[in-house]
Amino acid sequence: MAVIKENWGSFDGYAIHLFTLKNNELSVRLTNFGAAIVGIDAPDKNGELSDIVLGYDNLDGYVRGKSFQGAVVGRYANRIGGAVFKLNGQEYRLTKNDGDNCLHGGSYGFNRRVWDYKCSSQKNSVTFIYCSPDGEEGFPSALFVTVKYTLTDKNKLKIKYEAFAGGDTIFNPTNHAYFNLKGKGSVLGTVLQIKALNYTPFDEFNIPTGEIESVPGTPFNFLKPKKIGAYIEKGKIGGYDHNFLLGKHGEMKKAAVAHEPESGRIMAVYTDMPALQFYTANGLSETGKHGVHFGKQEAFCLETQFTPDTPNLNPKHFPQCKLKKGKRFRSTTIYAFGVK
Repeated sequence: MAVIKENWGSFDGYAIHLFTLKNNELSVRLTNFGAAIVGIDAPDKNGELSDIVLGYDNLDGYVRGKSFQGAVVGRYANRIGGAVFKLNGQEYRLTKNDGDNCLHGGSYGFNRRVWDYKCSSQKNSVTFIYCSPDGEEGFPSALFVTVKYTLTDKNKLKIKYEAFAGGDTIFNPTNHAYFNLKGKGSVLGTVLQIKALNYTPFDEFNIPTGEIESVPGTPFNFLKPKKIGAYIEKGKIGGYDHNFLLGKHGEMKKAAVAHEPESGRIMAVYTDMPALQFYTANGLSETGKHGVHFGKQEAFCLETQFTPDTPNLNPKHFPQCKLKKGKRFRSTTIYAFGVK
């Protein structure tokens, strides 16, 4: 195994690189712009390789893109209502980049930052490093962040997040990869299972109401595998952009399994985070790799995270994202690939 490093251009005077991790079956491409997943080549049931992650052909696509393709997002993944929260009795106002909300860390979040890096061919890994200064996009305290990607010989892509805070702050990282287990086309026929008994309903601004509802009897019931489009096609719901509650923070569990019958590819998601955002790319419309247009519901995201707007929710019911001064945040998410 070896980590392949290539020059991929520059941004704001910083060198950008493309890194490739390989094993006997998979190839994973990463970049230090946004600590992003650029591509994953995976075999189908006939052994044919396809790239199962949406994205762009070159750095310029990621610089200009608006949909967070493959990037690590933060400091706070998902939305904070009104772009405001209180911490230790003090109010903090954040950048508004989603109506009145702060989405994925603001207008210039982690996805638009150049990360430092270190490679390990022995471990088949790349670690990206970023120091977020106090006040960046309105968030308090300096935060030192590392994101380590490791490709195992068992076709698992492990993402390990760590952070150390110089003062009390909030932190909620995730990866925003758009998956299509066929490689292209609609994902409505992909079969999905989400191991969550409950989800969080939201208001007209996509902010959780603070209620917790059970999934049985609703379009959000993925306890047993079903096609993503089962309710979308029947007109019961126009698309998914919903948060599912997985359980305790810090305990590793299988969160979801996606199976694409046409290609035979399977992807399982494991995480120690307490929630999962399931998004069916409802607003997607861009030109991607090889000049191909990708659009609405031609990909899905399974983003492990805290619940949206956690700092403003009742801590008795939702695990909190506060990171205290001097404390270390650790979390792991695993995407495991196979065929059926």
